[in-house]
Amino acid sequence: MGFAGRLAVLIGAQVPVTGYAGGDDGGIWLWMALIVGVLALVAAFMLIRAVNKADTGTPEMRVISDAIREGAEAFLRRQYKTIGIIALLLAVALFVGYSVSARTAPIALKVVISFLVGAICSGIAGYTGMYCSIRANIRTASAARSSLNGALQMALRGGAVTGLVVVALSLIGVGTLFLFFGGLQHPQTVPYQLVGFGFGASLVALFAQLGGGIYTKAADVGADLVGKVEAGIPEDDPRNPAVIADLVGDNVGDCAGRGADIFESTAAENVGAMILGAALYPVFGVKGILFPLVMLAVNLIASLVGVFVVRTTETEDPMHAMNRGFYVTSGLALIGFAAAVYGMLNGPLVHPGWLFGCGIVGLVTSFLFVWITEYYTESRYEPVRSIAHASLTGPATNIISGLAVGMETPAMPVIAISAALLLSYYFGVQGLHDVVGISDYAKGIYGTALATIGMLSCAAYILAMDTFGPITDNAGGIIEMSNQADAIRARTDKLDSAGNTTKALTKGYAVGSASLAAFLLFSAYLEEVRAIVAHKVNLAGGYMPPGWNFTNVNLAQVPVFVGAMLGAMLVFLFSSMAIKAVGRSAQKVVQDVRDQFRENPGIMAGTSKPDYGRCVHIVTGAALKEMVLPGALVVCLPVAVGLIFRNFSSTYQTASTTYAAGTILPVPAIAGVPVNLAGAESVAGLLMVGTIAGVLMAMLMNNGGGAWDNAKKYVESGQHGGKKSEAHKASVVGDTVGDPFKDTAGPSLHVLIKLLATITLVLAPLFV
Repeated sequence: MGFAGRLAVLIGAQVPVTGYAGGDDGGIWLWMALIVGVLALVAAFMLIRAVNKADTGTPEMRVISDAIREGAEAFLRRQYKTIGIIALLLAVALFVGYSVSARTAPIALKVVISFLVGAICSGIAGYTGMYCSIRANIRTASAARSSLNGALQMALRGGAVTGLVVVALSLIGVGTLFLFFGGLQHPQTVPYQLVGFGFGASLVALFAQLGGGIYTKAADVGADLVGKVEAGIPEDDPRNPAVIADLVGDNVGDCAGRGADIFESTAAENVGAMILGAALYPVFGVKGILFPLVMLAVNLIASLVGVFVVRTTETEDPMHAMNRGFYVTSGLALIGFAAAVYGMLNGPLVHPGWLFGCGIVGLVTSFLFVWITEYYTESRYEPVRSIAHASLTGPATNIISGLAVGMETPAMPVIAISAALLLSYYFGVQGLHDVVGISDYAKGIYGTALATIGMLSCAAYILAMDTFGPITDNAGGIIEMSNQADAIRARTDKLDSAGNTTKALTKGYAVGSASLAAFLLFSAYLEEVRAIVAHKVNLAGGYMPPGWNFTNVNLAQVPVFVGAMLGAMLVFLFSSMAIKAVGRSAQKVVQDVRDQFRENPGIMAGTSKPDYGRCVHIVTGAALKEMVLPGALVVCLPVAVGLIFRNFSSTYQTASTTYAAGTILPVPAIAGVPVNLAGAESVAGLLMVGTIAGVLMAMLMNNGGGAWDNAKKYVESGQHGGKKSEAHKASVVGDTVGDPFKDTAGPSLHVLIKLLATITLVLAPLFV
């Protein structure tokens, strides 16, 4: 039996399968997608040129922006050097691990190549986003001297560079590897060789997001505690020695970190969907595998149009203008999704309308996540106002109220995710209902993959909105520190307020997409294990029981239960380590700011300048040191669980047949010797429960931290006594607690969820 036949057996098919879409035009679709990706990079380059040609303001403004740029570039150089060393060590370990397993050295080399390409592309994506943002900030500040619309467009188009580069590199990276590895000739096997790409992207994203998050929040917390609470000076006051480090942190955390995060989301979703598409090759052919790449091309076109339709007036809320761009992008993405479904996922017995419905489910889910996040983090709604009201009685009640709101926030998103998974699964089954020989499970899982693709179909525009936040935040800081007119500051305040909203909304979007993508990758892991078992069994001349699959992971087995507990524990321990890292780093910043105030009384008097570089240096060293241990924990724990428990027995024998404990179908046997799946099952438990715990914790931290932040801003707007009141001091303390929640641990958990999935996917051969 050939590989196609074995794969058909894996997914419960009886060869031949009825309903094959046929056609050999997959290469046309792939080349079209790659051309769009290249054109998107050209568009990003043109946007960078346009940004760089814009006016850079006054010499005072340039002094501040240059300090921000130098600090951000210095941090990123040191950070990527550290990440590069870690990536090279893991590449060697990957090659050795694959070579000593049942896989061959050529396959090991392909996985390592895809791993390194994914890591390099992720690094480029993060660096490009930061490169443009630290140049767009001064141009946005300068444009704000003339008009609100000019500043809005400058900031959004600067952010669009990040979105275009991230999605285009994901498309070009995966598509080129697919071609290079012979995907058009061997479409069923090559997607499994691309798993390293997602792992490389995830690895860089974790360290970029974690290191950047530690940096930005250590500087922010230190600046707020000494500046606002102790010294009573405003935010972005030039007398605060930590203010430049704070502005640098916005770029390395929210631009470079989030760029790598969204790149990793699209990369992991691509590879996972392609693996599931390979399992349905008898139905759609190569077009089912290439569908996610084509949708990335649609994403790029729709997002670029959405960015260029955004414009506003002096009296309009800038958020309304950006929402219009989002609606245009969503509408175009939906039209493109329909065209791609009817053009690629067709066939005599396929019902594409149901499959299109999966994309609608994903897009609606993204809207729901944005709305839910807005409800819990915007000051015009009850959750934030309740925290602000609690500030009247002190920091303790503020923290109690904020934590309660944070614990409440996962409820509605979980319902939305559950509904999306159930609906898309049902739509997938209905769309392929008449196809004979494919299990309902395989049909439904592909439906959930389409929903994930639909949710990520606006990723480039969402990332442009996210990068808009730190650009406008920096622009406001530059305007204030260079003592520009109040009217100019009023414009940047409007943009900064919109930027705070977009950052909160995009974090909600990121965790929502991470949730769906994680389930997709979990399904891909199960498919990968089944393919590995089939490969080993057939090589040894054993037998594959008809209809056998690896979808029943029994939590009653001790190794699986222990793996599940370790997965949940990992989320809590990682979060603790990330928050402690911020605390330790912030303590160094607080001490340095106090020392500078004490050593140089002229700082507070305004007669001398603080040493900004000293704070930048302190935070850089602390963040790079603190990011290594939590990141290493995430990488090492699933590997340790899989390797340790692979030696436990998960099977038992009867007279002549080997059965898996707790399952009905027989386990494959190699020449009569049972295949031990204890390692793979325990890792599946870790991945499943770790994903659930990570999603819930990320929602708590993102929305809880955002609510604390906007409760402080609500008080600062004049409510409950306004600035310098006791309620304001209490709200600053609550915001300080929420800072590492929403900007360090929470965003890093998005990446952790997907890194767990990609690392188990790429190392699955070691666990069987």
